[in-house]
Amino acid sequence: MAQDHREDHVSPHPSRADRPTSFNLDDIPVPKGKEEDWRFTPMRRISMLFDPANYDTEDAPLTVEAPEGVCVETVSRNDSRVGTVLAPGDRTAVVEWNTFHDAQVVSVPTGQRIDDPILITVDTASDQRSQHLVVDAGAHSESTVILNHTDSADARINQGIEITTGENASLTFVSLQEWDDSVVHASNHRIRIGKNAKVRHIVVTLGGDTVRLCADTDFEGPGAELTMLGVYFVDGGQHLEHRVFVDHSAPNCYSRVTYKGALQGKDAHSVWIGDCLIQEPADGTDTYELNRNLILTEGAHADSVPNLEIENGEIAGAGHASATGRFDDEQLFYLMSRGITEEDARRLVVRGFFAELIDQIGVPAIEKHLMESVERELEVTGR
Repeated sequence: MAQDHREDHVSPHPSRADRPTSFNLDDIPVPKGKEEDWRFTPMRRISMLFDPANYDTEDAPLTVEAPEGVCVETVSRNDSRVGTVLAPGDRTAVVEWNTFHDAQVVSVPTGQRIDDPILITVDTASDQRSQHLVVDAGAHSESTVILNHTDSADARINQGIEITTGENASLTFVSLQEWDDSVVHASNHRIRIGKNAKVRHIVVTLGGDTVRLCADTDFEGPGAELTMLGVYFVDGGQHLEHRVFVDHSAPNCYSRVTYKGALQGKDAHSVWIGDCLIQEPADGTDTYELNRNLILTEGAHADSVPNLEIENGEIAGAGHASATGRFDDEQLFYLMSRGITEEDARRLVVRGFFAELIDQIGVPAIEKHLMESVERELEVTGR
């Protein structure tokens, strides 16, 4: 199953499409840290996830609260619905595939509109486990899934998530990482978008010692729309890493990627990698990716790398932008000149920075929760 056009696994690959993908452990060896996919990641903090021998014999548990009409099942790894969306694309993903035992399958039937969110909660024990989740939104269905990771001191979790949407389906998938600050979490989201389907993929990372979340996409047919939104707030000593691969392989598809992060404290580190590939068959593609980082204190560092690769000259539009900076002195001066203290002015700037993106999420409960979380983070900044 391996797809590898390189002569050497550790040499830079000229195209994002050349990265090997495989269900076989031997095809994706343990990285050394110099590879393009791993050069920003603190290897000593995540390397324990590379060895299948380190995993507990039980999968990481999760609970599902599903409205009427949604089917929730625990199935074996041999179930025909498991392993159908792309293949693992890095070492943690392929190890997860080879170490989980059972998968949770959450299915929204064809034509069903589910008004209330499907709530999935992950709260692991203090050990190292794998976890596999499949979300299947049937054709012409409409639903929202909220996956919440919380608490769990000293846990290490390696997670694989497969998301499928049928023709004309509409799915909002929200992943909240609100771990205890001791948790190590690697997650690979593999997303297949059906013809004329709409997917909103939202990632919010506010906790964890080391979090690395990769999202890979597959446009199955023309007319598909993908919106990817991300929010992260990094405190001192945390490493929060987000990698996105938007692979336009079908004609007349649309994608927008917007991630925003704030960093505070010594050795706070964020990584955002935004890869977009427009393949030769993808006429009429319209795509744009954006990353913004706000440095709140000395000692924090953000790495941001947008990559756009175009193999087709008949597209509607493509672009990318990235910026990392400190507070805008003009904004602060404007607010302070109107009697607002410097501390309050800084808080207002950060609130506005995040509110512009949070207001796009479209899930009121999540929007309210996120603004409250930002407020709590700002209380830490103000001390």
